[in-house]
Amino acid sequence: MLGQTGAQPIFILPEGTLRQIGKDAQKANITAATAVADSVRSTLGPKGMDKMLVDTIGDVVITNDGATILDEMEIDHPAAKMMVEVAKTQEDEVGDGTTTAVVLAGELLKKAERLIDQEIHPTIIIRGYRMAKDKSLKILEKISKDVSINSPELEKIALTAMTGKGGEAAKDSLAQLAVKAVKSVAEDDTIDTDNIKIEKKQGGSIDDTELIKGLVIDKEVVHAAMPKSVKNAKIALIDSALEVKETETDAQIRITDPDQLKGFIEQESKMLKEMVMKIVKSGCNVVFCQKGIDDLAQHYLAKNKIMAARRVKKSDMETLAKATGANIVTNLDELTDDELGHAGIVEEKKIAGEEMIFVRECRNPKAVSILIRGGTEHVVDEAKRAMEDAILGVASAIKSGKIVTGGGSTEIEIGRNLREFAETVGGREQLAINAFADALEIIPKTLASSSGMNTIDTLVELRSLHEKGKVAYGVGVLKGKCIDMEEAGVIEPIKIKTQAIQSASEAAEMILRIDDVITASKMGGGTPRGPGAGGMGPGAGGMPPGMM
Repeated sequence: MLGQTGAQPIFILPEGTLRQIGKDAQKANITAATAVADSVRSTLGPKGMDKMLVDTIGDVVITNDGATILDEMEIDHPAAKMMVEVAKTQEDEVGDGTTTAVVLAGELLKKAERLIDQEIHPTIIIRGYRMAKDKSLKILEKISKDVSINSPELEKIALTAMTGKGGEAAKDSLAQLAVKAVKSVAEDDTIDTDNIKIEKKQGGSIDDTELIKGLVIDKEVVHAAMPKSVKNAKIALIDSALEVKETETDAQIRITDPDQLKGFIEQESKMLKEMVMKIVKSGCNVVFCQKGIDDLAQHYLAKNKIMAARRVKKSDMETLAKATGANIVTNLDELTDDELGHAGIVEEKKIAGEEMIFVRECRNPKAVSILIRGGTEHVVDEAKRAMEDAILGVASAIKSGKIVTGGGSTEIEIGRNLREFAETVGGREQLAINAFADALEIIPKTLASSSGMNTIDTLVELRSLHEKGKVAYGVGVLKGKCIDMEEAGVIEPIKIKTQAIQSASEAAEMILRIDDVITASKMGGGTPRGPGAGGMGPGAGGMPPGMM
């Protein structure tokens, strides 16, 4: 790249620098981004296909979860990476609807590309898209319905989130577990889904999946002589080592005769016994220790019929505190009956050949566990992803207090309203708003396509039904015809739609704004690429024109 001053050229970028300008840059970015959207599009809906992802060492992941697919894919192109960010944002904010968000972003870019080919400036398209996005969010609020923590619709939301994912054979029971888990951890309309711990163990069937009103900890009882099951458990959570610590300053202990050694060992034993007696005095019969427990301390605990587990994760300790009502104690002198938690039963069980400790029947627990079982590792993994989507969907519905119908019905209704709105808008922005409305229809189109229905006939029929005021009608994927989604129980939290529309629209706008892509011919070495070199910084070099 060079500038011209009189007859003297001024070099700004080093020789060999590749550059895409204007429409070439926009088309390259749109192609890369839409390639990502197309790669997950076929996974959308209950009859969506699965993807098999194989990494370099041969590990296999089989899933139709959009966030998982994009997270596992190796993507290099920066515009394509923006699409991955759309999926991550959707996953973090709502937990479901990742494929919808990415497919919608891809379709918005495809429609924008056609408008660019018609000599409509990207700035005008962006302005139209923003107007359409704002109007879409208002339409969503208008067509949504209220939901509360006691609504029967919550189970339908969980079922909708699970349909088409692993564990579909037992989705009714899994949906009930998801709703019970969310209700258990709800506190004054605030729901922290981190308080729902999902453990997975291969073996058994999906029907063996259970909700534990307490916690499952992937640890074993530390001593063979300790009880393996304790009823009416009084639980102590200790965040200090039950062993004699080294001195904090560097020190040496010189022992010159056997009597001194004997005295030293006896003193160590006495200190450990005192520690254990403080625990016994508190009245506890189960100990969870975040740090180590000395062999001698284990012996004394076992003699006093106290069950103990050591090196329990900090996150598990915090969750145990919420589940049992115990306080985490760092100093054994402070361990009293008031600091203890309670559970109906604490027991060690062997699950799939590994020992696990179950803390059950807690009084009003604010943290619970779901233990997912399944015949194979892939089944268990997919069932866990389905359960996570269901839990996050139910929690999102309770938080927002609003729900909408699924099956593409909401997108068709928004599209219909946007076309009416476009007629009231003057100028070329009207074309962008219509393009936005057309882009939304990619969701019902894809659902129809995945179930073997004729996409054009389905779209025409849905538009006709919505014109007649039947706003809940969408693509009945399982029945192969257009049906009332509210009657069919296909319901989603409004947050899925609002987040998908916002994320997709913002990603499309950002990609459309780029009209200049500068790439370096070499990565590392060669000419220094500092801020003054005219490049795009250390991350910009070597960007390939393709996606992967």
